[in-house]
Amino acid sequence: MPIDDESVSAALPLPPATYHILLSLAPGERHGYAIIQDVEASTDGELRLSAGTLYRSIARMVEQGLIIETTRRRTAEEDERRRYYRLTPYGTAVARAETARLTHLVRLARASGLTPKPA
Repeated sequence: MPIDDESVSAALPLPPATYHILLSLAPGERHGYAIIQDVEASTDGELRLSAGTLYRSIARMVEQGLIIETTRRRTAEEDERRRYYRLTPYGTAVARAETARLTHLVRLARASGLTPKPA
């Protein structure tokens, strides 16, 4: 899939689950359960992906070209039923664009005086 500004912009805004899955895969490939655990940990439990939500999102993301299933050798200890996923260059570009979009929204909110109350 060619990466151009138009195709990247057309993918935005991302659903929260999709964005968090992309963030989870940014450091490298992971299997589904590891994505679920990472998203929950990185959001301090605010977002808990069910297996159904995760795998529906993954199927859509593969179809959109954001991620791919990797073919990697598994060690003897790994469950061979596990599927591993990684970002595509297009997925990385979309994640960066969504990050820029959200950063801009936060700047606008702060400029309007809408800052979060201290915890």
